[in-house]
Amino acid sequence: MGIVLRIGLGLIGVAIIFLGLNVGLGGIATLGWQGAGKFITIIDQDLFEVRDNHVRFIGGVWLGVGLVFLASAFLLTKLKPTLLVLFLVIFVGGLARLSALDMGLLLSADILPSLLMELVVFPLIGLWVFLQEPRYA
Repeated sequence: MGIVLRIGLGLIGVAIIFLGLNVGLGGIATLGWQGAGKFITIIDQDLFEVRDNHVRFIGGVWLGVGLVFLASAFLLTKLKPTLLVLFLVIFVGGLARLSALDMGLLLSADILPSLLMELVVFPLIGLWVFLQEPRYA
């Protein structure tokens, strides 16, 4: 089962890297890798640029998270504690989505898959990582 977990962590890492680059390099508007479409109108350019820069930082953090997941596919024993923290951080991020208090949005096809990943799938994979016996070779 260890190889399945490592492949899964690697694939998760690649997906998160993709998302991190999309936002980190594209800002609020993204690079459009998840689908293009105009969804904002800027009415205060200076404020937008500040907020856009903060969003780019968050995208860069997500890119870093993806790199750790990818590295953990090869260095699981060494990165296990860090990986477990990241699973918790992603769970907390999923909980933060609930603050929208809009059940129509949260249960929509645009949000629900991500929410389920963050609140159910990632904690289960985190438990799987936690239960892995250390290997010393």
